[in-house]
Amino acid sequence: MASMTIRNLGDKLKARLRVRAAQHGRSMEEEARDILQSALAAEPTRNRSLVAAIRARIEPLGGVELEIEPREPMREPVKLE
Repeated sequence: MASMTIRNLGDKLKARLRVRAAQHGRSMEEEARDILQSALAAEPTRNRSLVAAIRARIEPLGGVELEIEPREPMREPVKLE
């Protein structure tokens, strides 16, 4: 197994890690390992547009054809005299 040292860890971050570890009943080292493992186990995000992401979620559900209402002719503008 490999080991590593984390330098320049801010006091506030270290305190938060200590509190979180205590809440889970484990050492700071175990907590840091769990955080790293959880973060790296997650599926990497894909760089795609919002439209592509929405389409990928909605497309399997099928589409709906909507009837488009015909447009009315433009009204005459108000004359301010």
